[in-house]
Amino acid sequence: MSDVRGALSGIRVVDLSRVLAGPFCTMILGDLGAEVIKVEAPGGSDETRGWGPPYIGGESAYYLTANRNKKAITLNLKHPQGKDIFLRLVKEADVLVENFKVGTLARMGLAPEKLLEHNPRLVIAEITGFGQSGPLRHLPGYDYIVQALGGLMSITGSEESGPMKVGVAIVDVLTGLFTAIGILAALQERERSGQGQVVDVALLDVSVAALVNVASNYLVSGQLPRLLGNAHPNIVPYQAFQAQDQPMVVAVGNDRQFAQFAHVIGRPELAEDERFATNPARLAHRDELIAIIQEALKKRPAHEWMEQLQAVGVPCAPIQTLDQVFSHPQVLARGMVVEMDHPTAERVRLVGNPLHLSRTPVAYRTHPPLAGEHTEEVLKELGYTAEELQRLRREGAI
Repeated sequence: MSDVRGALSGIRVVDLSRVLAGPFCTMILGDLGAEVIKVEAPGGSDETRGWGPPYIGGESAYYLTANRNKKAITLNLKHPQGKDIFLRLVKEADVLVENFKVGTLARMGLAPEKLLEHNPRLVIAEITGFGQSGPLRHLPGYDYIVQALGGLMSITGSEESGPMKVGVAIVDVLTGLFTAIGILAALQERERSGQGQVVDVALLDVSVAALVNVASNYLVSGQLPRLLGNAHPNIVPYQAFQAQDQPMVVAVGNDRQFAQFAHVIGRPELAEDERFATNPARLAHRDELIAIIQEALKKRPAHEWMEQLQAVGVPCAPIQTLDQVFSHPQVLARGMVVEMDHPTAERVRLVGNPLHLSRTPVAYRTHPPLAGEHTEEVLKELGYTAEELQRLRREGAI
């Protein structure tokens, strides 16, 4: 907990999003000091609340991962009074984040153009599977589907396994990050123009952008990449190997490192061999070199190789399981495990924010909220009386 005002202190975010990409984005903004108001339908409509086990205190671990530093209210946007409350919220907001299918808010009479008329300074971030334009714009978007369509699965896995998805919903996570960047850029531009705008972010676009150097390799050469499993398409040796006791990764980034690596594994002559002396040569003779390296590394345990390779500046690491990750002294020293009080679970352990700002650090102020936990608090701040709140509940508006 920190008393320092966050970098985004004073920014109010209305969060209509659910599942992962949108909530992850708004959690980042909340960690940085923004006031985030999570809006769900009465009863709670973020599907991840039910995505378990595991649960703790009645809340799913999935929901907890992306929803701290938010206030939660429930509103029925199909009810006239619920819509009025929403518009009052938007009038006071700086940012609106939503991830409905294209046109959903417009059908409720809440199209971006209308919201910008209501609040010309509003930044509206719309997260969809395929964007607000193009022939697929009306389709729902799911991380797994987009990993397949956007090419990530075609480069993940080995020839033995076939195409594989990444082990987490990486497109959702990256989409949340790109959306946060777009929001921050729009807020900065608003300082000059005084006007808000719409930020349109699509999972498919993000998936394609995430191909980075692999995409560039294809666009330059026209050659489709092979499924290389844990190997690198352009650098050798840069992959996983089996040590005597466990798997490990070696990432040799240049010829100097390769000479050091060859010396450590007891094969210094490899660095002088014309087949392996340069990275292009090693790439051309990949299979032959990898077999030699694997034969050497399996003779000793991983920790011995780590000690010797790190001593001469060769990047390497064991392939850790999550229990090892979350007990690792470096992970703990960097604050990547945080504990928060929680009304039903007493204490919850969460993954920390990787951003470290020297003057305005991130802060873990409030637990991931229960559905509608702050409805009365937020609506009273908007000027609603206790009697009005009772009536709105009876009418199904909140």
